[in-house]
Amino acid sequence: MDKRINWREQEQQLVARWNAANERYRVAHAGNQAAEADAARAELELLRRQVARLKVEFTSGKRY
Repeated sequence: MDKRINWREQEQQLVARWNAANERYRVAHAGNQAAEADAARAELELLRRQVARLKVEFTSGKRY
């Protein structure tokens, strides 16, 4: 049960980071700030990999 609480917290933190990075990217892209948009895009790529890792863990039965 303790693992489920930790996993849920990890997932919620990942969603919060994803939303923040998306918002930063949107604002930077709208304001034509190329460097800021590139940094936000790089963070989104990192987060995509983490989401993919969580999906693999879930489908393989290592989570829940």
